[in-house]
Amino acid sequence: MENAQLEDVIGSESIADQVRHQDNQVELPDRATLRRYDQPGPRYTSYPTADRFVEAFDAAAYGRWLAEPGTGGPRPLSLYVHVPFCNTICYYCGCNKIVTRDHAKAAEYLGYLEKEIGLVAAQVKGARRVEQLHLGGGTPTYLSSEELQKVMGLLHARFAIDPRAEISIEIDPRTAPPEKIRVLGALGFNRLSIGVQDFDAQVQAAVNRIQSFEVTQASIDAARAAGFTSVNLDLIYGLPLQTPARFGATLDRVLELSPDRIALYHYAHLPERFKPQRRIDAAALPSPQDKLTIMMEAIRRLCAAGYEYIGMDHFAKTNDDLARAQRQGRLHRNFQGYSTRPDYDLIGLGVSAISKVGPTYAQSVRTLDEYYECLRGGVLPTQRGIMLNADDVVRRAVIMALMCHFEVAKESISTAHLIDFDEYFARELAELVQFEEAGLVECSKDWISVTPKGKLLVRAMAMVFDRYLREDRARRPYSKIV
Repeated sequence: MENAQLEDVIGSESIADQVRHQDNQVELPDRATLRRYDQPGPRYTSYPTADRFVEAFDAAAYGRWLAEPGTGGPRPLSLYVHVPFCNTICYYCGCNKIVTRDHAKAAEYLGYLEKEIGLVAAQVKGARRVEQLHLGGGTPTYLSSEELQKVMGLLHARFAIDPRAEISIEIDPRTAPPEKIRVLGALGFNRLSIGVQDFDAQVQAAVNRIQSFEVTQASIDAARAAGFTSVNLDLIYGLPLQTPARFGATLDRVLELSPDRIALYHYAHLPERFKPQRRIDAAALPSPQDKLTIMMEAIRRLCAAGYEYIGMDHFAKTNDDLARAQRQGRLHRNFQGYSTRPDYDLIGLGVSAISKVGPTYAQSVRTLDEYYECLRGGVLPTQRGIMLNADDVVRRAVIMALMCHFEVAKESISTAHLIDFDEYFARELAELVQFEEAGLVECSKDWISVTPKGKLLVRAMAMVFDRYLREDRARRPYSKIV
């Protein structure tokens, strides 16, 4: 398929055309079913997943796609800015971060970030409006209020940011007192994600993240007073010293705070990959039985409290835009998780950031030294990436429909990608029979529909359509589904 034709297919992808109205019921499978399908697998923030990127896709290749205007005219943009710094280390964390109290490093980083913004903006063609902007990390609020003002000033100077854009930031309330929250509101931020993980003091000590309920509440209260439209809390189950009773007490406090969204992440203990996790006492981790109880009880309580199950590990109040986006068929997944805006081109800025432009993905280098060296030479800091082929595009459409909406319209896929769905995916449909027999999915002439009982295990069904995973499943160290 020629590049222009492939871009037309990607540009016309609309999950909204592939979904029916579904209720948001989720049913907890029995423990035997959960154990049977609780296998390691990708989270599908992209397809192909980032571990499939290759170094042959370099800065020059990424630059060419930045300069492509697109056959359908200039498309809106999403921007992601990675701030890698943290004051202290959280032992569970697997993010790309730099733990330092030397704040001079942040000033140096922003100088190079300015260079990258200039390089990228110079290559982007057309009047491409930014409708979504996200600061992640690390800890973006490691930056001072003045430094955050500088970042937003740099972005506004080189990009046209829509006044109605969704502008979000991840914060650590220990570095974001109410006065900084007010600054963020004045800078245009309207969505906040707060790391909590667990309010239990002993669990916090075991993972080296001491954060009181009161300081968290102060950040939330300040955000609401400043007009933020959505507040998310991140929780993690499976941490050391957690028990069903202790995590139940944390949920009591979370529901008292009444955030608009909740992310309930599964802790994957992979000390061979993430060095900070070596400080966690593996003997203190909850048993598989307790971990499963914690998860199932948390899901039951959140749904009973009025939160809708969005998918994976995300919950949202019925009136939150995340829930509305799912009901309206406009929910997507990108490298920040679920997204409420259409599937725009995404430009990642900063060390290790990932971009999605046209039919390509590109990831920046992972270390500051490499990042600075590239930018001193006037070169985009791209380390690796991939250009999707036609098979990648159709499989991505199927996987993202499952992940975001729990069903796939065969006819829509066939029409958009010029295939016969049942013939093209004959092997995959045969593999889905085991999920049908377990009551996790229903396959009809026109639809593949995940049942309420299967929603927690949708990743396992998405994995059936992953061609790369089929080829070398044993060699990829993914976390488990549950």
